Amino acid sequence: MFTKPAFRFVPDGTKIRFMNGRFAGLITSAVLSLASVVLFFHPGLNMGLDFKGGVVLQVQTPQKADFAALRGALAGAGLSDAALQSVGNQGDQVLISLESRANAGATQTAIGEVQQALDKAAPGSKIQSTQAVGASVSDQLFTQGLEALGLSFVMILVYIWFRFEWQFAVGAVVTLILDTTKTIGFMVITRIPFDLVTIAAILTIIGYSTNDKVVVYDRMRENLRKYKTMGLRDLIDLSINETLNRTLGTSGTVFLAALPLALFGGAALSGFAWIMLFGIVVGTSSSIFIAAPILLFLGEHRLRRSAAPVKKPSD
Repeated sequence: MFTKPAFRFVPDGTKIRFMNGRFAGLITSAVLSLASVVLFFHPGLNMGLDFKGGVVLQVQTPQKADFAALRGALAGAGLSDAALQSVGNQGDQVLISLESRANAGATQTAIGEVQQALDKAAPGSKIQSTQAVGASVSDQLFTQGLEALGLSFVMILVYIWFRFEWQFAVGAVVTLILDTTKTIGFMVITRIPFDLVTIAAILTIIGYSTNDKVVVYDRMRENLRKYKTMGLRDLIDLSINETLNRTLGTSGTVFLAALPLALFGGAALSGFAWIMLFGIVVGTSSSIFIAAPILLFLGEHRLRRSAAPVKKPSD
């Protein structure tokens, strides 16, 4: 009983014909990605402080912060755009984020209004630190964030092209672009702030998704050498079935690890975690229903013809 795994997501030796649904997978992905692009332009991303500029105030309250009272006082002072976030374990540390004002004088006025609102809602509160992000800095951060995303796609293309044939590289990068557009659409719908933290989450998803695709691609390459006469469509189905338990097991483990962060991580981590959860689901499914069909279309007349006689594996 100790020589076999105690839990399997799917039985060994599955023979699911994944490529029979290749058109449905590609069309569904294209529609979702196109809808995400439309959402990107309207209503657009909810830009975070890093990219739209503003001021972050770290405040200490005499007792555990009453967020409802604080929000009401700030709204009454004309600061309805203020975002509140709890930090620390005591509940008496609060980050208050304000959008950029027209000039430095307006920013200082807003900070004074925050202090007045604090005196009203939680007398004895103190502003411990102030951090400002100017418009020029936020524009630079936004540009550098997009450059990081673009560079990641280029490096992944080069890596997979070097490790596999070009058909594998093109299939992986196209799939990652589709995964990223869907993640952007998810952020627009959920109104998760788009900032440096969420860019880190997107880059993490890209890395995870690439790793998942490389595992499946490795098995496909091994089977291309092992089964010399098997058609490419049957070989892709076989490879996905052989790696299905590993793919679902890894994805399930990472999903369960990120779930508590999304539920209990607070405002500082919840956005990152929800993007991770969405990306795990999208990245895992895209390895099967997007990357594999693209490889089939690109490699059917170059890597192996699907019409070739099929030799069933003996094991």
